Amino acid sequence: MLMVLFRVITPDEAYAAIDLPILGLLFGTMVVSIYLERADMFKYLGKLLSWKSKGAKDLICRICLVSAISSAFFTNDTSCVILTEFVLKIARQHNLPPHPFLLALASSANIGSSATPIGNPQNLVIAVQSKISFGDFLVGVLPAMLVGVSVNALILIIMYWRLLSVHKDEEDGTGEIVGEDDVSSHRFSPATMSHISASNSMDHVQSSPNNINGSLATHLDSLRNRVNSGDQLEIQRSPCGSIDSNDISSPAQFSEEKESKTEHWKNKMWKLCVYLVTIGMLVALLMGLNMSWTAITASLALVVLDFKDARPCLEKVSYSLLLFFCGMFITVEGFNKTGIPSTLWNFMEPHAKVDRVSGIAVLAVVILLLSNVASNVPTGKIYSNFFLEWRNIWSLVYPEFDRFLNGLILSSG
Repeated sequence: MLMVLFRVITPDEAYAAIDLPILGLLFGTMVVSIYLERADMFKYLGKLLSWKSKGAKDLICRICLVSAISSAFFTNDTSCVILTEFVLKIARQHNLPPHPFLLALASSANIGSSATPIGNPQNLVIAVQSKISFGDFLVGVLPAMLVGVSVNALILIIMYWRLLSVHKDEEDGTGEIVGEDDVSSHRFSPATMSHISASNSMDHVQSSPNNINGSLATHLDSLRNRVNSGDQLEIQRSPCGSIDSNDISSPAQFSEEKESKTEHWKNKMWKLCVYLVTIGMLVALLMGLNMSWTAITASLALVVLDFKDARPCLEKVSYSLLLFFCGMFITVEGFNKTGIPSTLWNFMEPHAKVDRVSGIAVLAVVILLLSNVASNVPTGKIYSNFFLEWRNIWSLVYPEFDRFLNGLILSSG
């Protein structure tokens, strides 16, 4: 708003600065993540964390690997929001301190999300602006991501070696797998998390004996009613005159069982369709199709397959994040017109030549500092343009430089 009011840019330039392909890709990936969460994808990932676990150090390595992979394909926000609950449950079951595992989740989710354009917002900006395909992006960053996750796990194990070793003998080996009913299901939104409050949990625990007694009394009454109404049921007798107990049932019970089986298979088929659509989206991205339209098409396909009102799912999309991106695009466009980014780039360029190790180190440190001070999304947005101009010049001199600089752009982002 200030950029327009102070006439740094015109209203038309502000609207033109908004990158609709990035917003479409971000919206589509959020919708797909919502449906994946509904299809219990992340519940299965949570079970994988504790399946045949061999101790606290093994658990940290699993968390680093699972969070890195899930964040690469389903965004780091989704992975952190949903997997946090599973990590807390597993730590409590095994009598382990939770903070080493939560740090492993947070750090590995950020490292893993760098591997794909849909892993985090700054990757979206860099991939769309530079027109780097999904496959080239993945191939360029995947080795660095794997090394980063491995180093991250090693550092965490060394930092908390004594703490994890102390709790090794205190682990509870009976609860290897987190129960489905024991984990509250979160509905994805980067800005909100729907936790059940501790007071509600205590009220539930305190009222559980009354609920049990009430349900027992209800069950006894229903049994009594069934006995009393036995003469109203059509009882089939065997040839020898004895009553076949398996034939004593009402048509309503048959109908309910049939409906429950039908609903069960419908749910199974719907989950399978969600997974197939997601796999199809990833295959299309790897084939080099337009990333924004691919994500939007996948999200619309899931809405149609669900065959229900889409409003509950669409309400979980973080529209505040989309609005933030609109404001960021306009602000960056005005900031570029001040000449500050170009001045800083001209000062840094002689010391950041990528044809030597010292230049690469300087470039990495500068991008690292800027992304922590000015946030990573604006930094990626501003300096990706300078990287692209630099690439066009140096590619004329070194034929292999184009691919090398692609990897450098992605790693910096």
